[in-house]
Amino acid sequence: MFNLKIPLENLRIRVASAEALLQLSLLGLLTGLLAGGVTVAFRLAVDMDQIAFLPSHRVDDFESLGWLDRLLLPVVGGLGIGLLQELAHTYRAVGVVHVLERIAYYQGRLPWRNTLQQFVTAALSLICGHSVGREGPSVHLGAASGSLLGQWLELPNNALRTLVACGIAAAIAASFNTPLAGVIFSMEVIMMQYHLAGVAPIILAAVVGAAIAWVVFGPSTAFFVPPTEMHSLLDFPYLILIGFVVGILAAAYNWLMGFFSGLGGHRPVWQRCTAAGLVVGFCSIPVPEIMGLGYDTVNAIFLGQFGLGALVAITVVKLLATTACVGLGIPGGLIGPTLVIGTAAGGALGVIGTALLPQEASPIALYAIVGMAAMMSATLQAPLAALMALVELTANPHILFPGMLAVVVANLVAREVFGQEALFLMLLRARGLDYHYAPLSLRLRQAGVASVMERHFVELPVVVDRETALRALAQNPRWVLIKRDFQPRSVVQAADVARALNDEKDDPLNLMEIPAAREDIRPVPFYATLQEALAILDSSQAKMLYVEQRIGPTSLRTCGVLSRQDIESYYG
Repeated sequence: MFNLKIPLENLRIRVASAEALLQLSLLGLLTGLLAGGVTVAFRLAVDMDQIAFLPSHRVDDFESLGWLDRLLLPVVGGLGIGLLQELAHTYRAVGVVHVLERIAYYQGRLPWRNTLQQFVTAALSLICGHSVGREGPSVHLGAASGSLLGQWLELPNNALRTLVACGIAAAIAASFNTPLAGVIFSMEVIMMQYHLAGVAPIILAAVVGAAIAWVVFGPSTAFFVPPTEMHSLLDFPYLILIGFVVGILAAAYNWLMGFFSGLGGHRPVWQRCTAAGLVVGFCSIPVPEIMGLGYDTVNAIFLGQFGLGALVAITVVKLLATTACVGLGIPGGLIGPTLVIGTAAGGALGVIGTALLPQEASPIALYAIVGMAAMMSATLQAPLAALMALVELTANPHILFPGMLAVVVANLVAREVFGQEALFLMLLRARGLDYHYAPLSLRLRQAGVASVMERHFVELPVVVDRETALRALAQNPRWVLIKRDFQPRSVVQAADVARALNDEKDDPLNLMEIPAAREDIRPVPFYATLQEALAILDSSQAKMLYVEQRIGPTSLRTCGVLSRQDIESYYG
């Protein structure tokens, strides 16, 4: 009978290496299937419910509701979301910031309960028209798909992190039909690193995620952009102005998000969610376009269906409604609203520019598209992800040239003029946490201890007879683990034990008394990364570690020895 444990064990050891390209790519494909499927299920849950109860039977068409319905729907939805969490006697962290926290402090191990709560509450918030996006929940669901798969297979933590990145890329690709932007977002915003064995699986996962969305929703992108391109280099000064204005808006967005996140933190979650619903409800009375995802509004702006006053109103009110909504506790995405705000702001500036210089100005849609990319980039401090999204969402590579200028200016204004860092990192630090992305830490996270550990070792008790010691040394080990009370307590080189056997006449031999350089030793889990191993060495002052693996509910086995020199040789 075929024994599955052996190939699984070989897989775990192989993917502990940062160079396990083939194995990680296959796991990336599987993660893409899971993450893409979950993301599509989430989109269908929201879309089908909106089609069922909205008067126009169209997705996200909250403008078809009467003013009283627009006021009450988000209030009732916020109350329901809050009470759902209160009745469950828990308020679980969800969203992109939760994913960053689990990557930084828990090696990418995401709990399934938080994932379930994310699916249900985020779907309710979108169905009820709250001013949030779907990409934040999609990132969480995708990351959890990869994480839970890796935990089920008991993969080492470095591989777990790669699967989390694969799930995120697949989820973004499935949510917007933008596979390349999904890859860049995962690497630039979440993982903050690039390497071949990490990029290839993420690309495969993104392709699979986009393919699943294609099968269900068709090949069209999230937005319908009319053909447009820059008419003249004279547009450059105006593009710089758009970048400057959008940079100010991005700084305001991040500041307001931090302000509302710290407001009412002592209040019960149901009160905060209801208050958020009230804000959205009142904002939607004069400006119904701020409800929901707002992608229909973006398409209408591209087609020039709004005047200057409406565009300014959408920009300002959407900014306020989204930051209050998410900051007060409504689960939902932060990136989708930036697309609406940036498009409206760029469109408004386009209307002004066209009125002032009708002969030289480019189409209003161009300024709107550029504003969209600049707002996303400045908010997240992720220019590459924003530019790739710009190209894939518009299917127009010519838009990249003007977009690059506005994106860079917006990033500089938000960061250098107003001192705003990336939104998700700011929210993470607001929780008293940090995201460690020093180059050395990232390098050590790429490999697991199983890929570096020395497997040529034997275990002997403190007092051992000569015959047993000679049989052990016949295996040509490099190290001898000295055990007391069934636990490794020290380690010596096998050559020292062999020398003692030749020089000493005692039988039995006390390995703690022979002339040898003994080192204290501490355990490290089999699934740990080299960064975790180094942290254990630093905190314990030990010189060496032994790698232990759980093989049953109460059983552990030692499967390797690891020294500080081994770790230093890896990154040296």
